[in-house]
Amino acid sequence: MLQLVLPVVTWPLIALAVIQIIDGLMSVKPVRYVAEGFEAVNLSRRLWWMIAPLKFAAATGLILGTWVPFLAALACAALAASFLVAIGMHLGARDLSRNRFINAIGMFAICAQVGLLSFLSW
Repeated sequence: MLQLVLPVVTWPLIALAVIQIIDGLMSVKPVRYVAEGFEAVNLSRRLWWMIAPLKFAAATGLILGTWVPFLAALACAALAASFLVAIGMHLGARDLSRNRFINAIGMFAICAQVGLLSFLSW
């Protein structure tokens, strides 16, 4: 039976939070690489401002989740879902560029692994 428990190790949560903070900082006023990615998947400029707060919220959830496991599990699940959406957007826009599409797949895998390894015990 699967059950949600306090994380045995917290470093994966903290590492993923650091990645999200860096990504969020790069999205506040999108650096060229990030802006090109948004444009490649036809993300409306009216929505760009939402990305950084979402990244920072996920990072906060991951860090606080070291004490409140449900919060980090929710943040990991939300991040994994957001990267699934990103993968779908890249496929829909036919943007299979190595630097962005593969990154989205990699980040989905990282988010899923952090969630599974940190919170599920068998």
